Amino acid sequence: MNYDLRFEEIKTTLKGKKSLLLQSCCAPCSSAVLERLENYFTITLFYYNPNISSKEEYQKRYTELVRFVKEIDKGRNITVIDGGYEKEVFDTCVQGLEDIPEGGERCFRCYQLRLLKTALYAKEHHFDFFGTTLTVSPYKNSKKLNEIGKELEEKYQVSYLYSDFKKREGYKRSIFLSKQYQLYRQDYCGCIYSKKEQDKKRANSSLPL
Repeated sequence: MNYDLRFEEIKTTLKGKKSLLLQSCCAPCSSAVLERLENYFTITLFYYNPNISSKEEYQKRYTELVRFVKEIDKGRNITVIDGGYEKEVFDTCVQGLEDIPEGGERCFRCYQLRLLKTALYAKEHHFDFFGTTLTVSPYKNSKKLNEIGKELEEKYQVSYLYSDFKKREGYKRSIFLSKQYQLYRQDYCGCIYSKKEQDKKRANSSLPL
């Protein structure tokens, strides 16, 4: 399925702005996504990322997201909610998958964990839709993310916003906006395992020839 076209189809069915709970991983990824959504939704960013390697890093990304929203929010009425740092929940979720390469089953469980809490919060607080900024990243599996969103939509009866925000140069736009607003742009996804992989790549690239 072309999830970018599915998003465009959803837009045509909307009558007035709908409320959207959007799981946000960071300010850079949120930037281009907010641009694309702001004319169609009243957006609440749900910062729920228990995968992040340390509380310090978690807080740094959250603070940057809040700063960015304050800078751009001229009449947009964007709200940011901190879903809480639940690293022990993530650790339990991926137990036994610690050595799986980045982009595999460990990541899929992480997607499931974050989208599940987003869907439950959206249902409890009567949002029209829930979704995620994660599909803007070329390093995330958009097909898997949308499949998980569909399953949660059917199970909890809350509409999922299908997307592939990296399309239409969404990722490129996020890089541009990051530079424009001088956003902190981390060089790893968030979990300790992605950090170790990135550190290893960095070390290898610095080895003498």
